Amino acid sequence: MLHSKNGTMPKIPDHSAIAAGTLIQAGGGRRLQGSLAKQLAVMILSGELPEGHLFPNEIDYARQIGVSRSVLREALRILTAKGLVNSRPKTGTRVGSKRQWSLLDPDLLAWQFEAEPSRKFLRDLFELRMLVEPGAAALAAERRSKKQVNAMCSALDTMALHGLGTEQGRLADQHFHMIMLEATRNGAIIALASSIMAAIAWTTLYKQRKRGLVRDPIPDHRNLFDAIANADSAAARDAMSELVRLALADTEKSLRKRA
Repeated sequence: MLHSKNGTMPKIPDHSAIAAGTLIQAGGGRRLQGSLAKQLAVMILSGELPEGHLFPNEIDYARQIGVSRSVLREALRILTAKGLVNSRPKTGTRVGSKRQWSLLDPDLLAWQFEAEPSRKFLRDLFELRMLVEPGAAALAAERRSKKQVNAMCSALDTMALHGLGTEQGRLADQHFHMIMLEATRNGAIIALASSIMAAIAWTTLYKQRKRGLVRDPIPDHRNLFDAIANADSAAARDAMSELVRLALADTEKSLRKRA
């Protein structure tokens, strides 16, 4: 069993209600769900294992937490690849500095929500979305194909039919945004897609963990779709800016209710 540095079982939130966050296909979150890597990551992201924390040597630590050395080694390898820990021959394995963390990695985004995201983390995430997505929407309006317009329309209809409170509706939401990003025909923007999809999925799930969504976001998506379908780049930029702004407001409302 995994124990924290004070010898007690680490308190990892029961987020069964948001387990569908692993719907993100690009991030491999489902593969890592429930793994030692995830448990250690949550402890790091929550601050339970702070920056600079020195792990015991591999043999002792594997025995302490009740896993094989190979399982521990693989978990630390995963966390090293994501910047959460670093290992040096003479100084051992330590929790890395926050500036080294790959915060936009889809797994790290999922794990951050497991660790209970701070208000600053959420605002930073939405600031990034506000910087990227309105411009992407404007490009999509200029460059989208008829096939992409039809696919966005189909995704929007599925969202409206099932709602974002369902797995099917959330998958349609991801599909809608993914098509929009692909319609930009900009490789650098498309490279951010898995992170943006993870941010959208996890914030949507976070807002409705304890209750339904505070507001129906379908009309906001409809306005965005209409602008892109009409090849109106200025309207698409404005519609996406408003969609992100309202999504942040909804998330902050949910955060206040939880507080």
